[in-house]
Amino acid sequence: MDGYGALMTDTDETPDAPETEAPTAAATDTPPDRLSVDPKSPWFNGDALARGVGIIFKGQERFNVEEYCVSESWVRLSMAKTRDRKGNPLTMKLSGPVEPYFKSAAGETEQPE
Repeated sequence: MDGYGALMTDTDETPDAPETEAPTAAATDTPPDRLSVDPKSPWFNGDALARGVGIIFKGQERFNVEEYCVSESWVRLSMAKTRDRKGNPLTMKLSGPVEPYFKSAAGETEQPE
């Protein structure tokens, strides 16, 4: 038998492995490391967006952020009303310090009147 077969087991699950869930953005008080407003993106998180996420980029609050990543220190900003040929906003990626924050508390959500 080759060296790789000895390490593999026939079971799909390990019975003694602890089942842990990653905390969701709504359960913690810090926004996710990476977030996108595009529903087609793998980094879209509707729960976090419902709470309202604000972005401070290079010491200035930005309101046109389409996507951000704190660990990689970049934001993707939409460029006004400019659209690409598929109708998506035209964006520009900028590097720098990113500070996301929630605009409302964990239990609070804005109710339309």
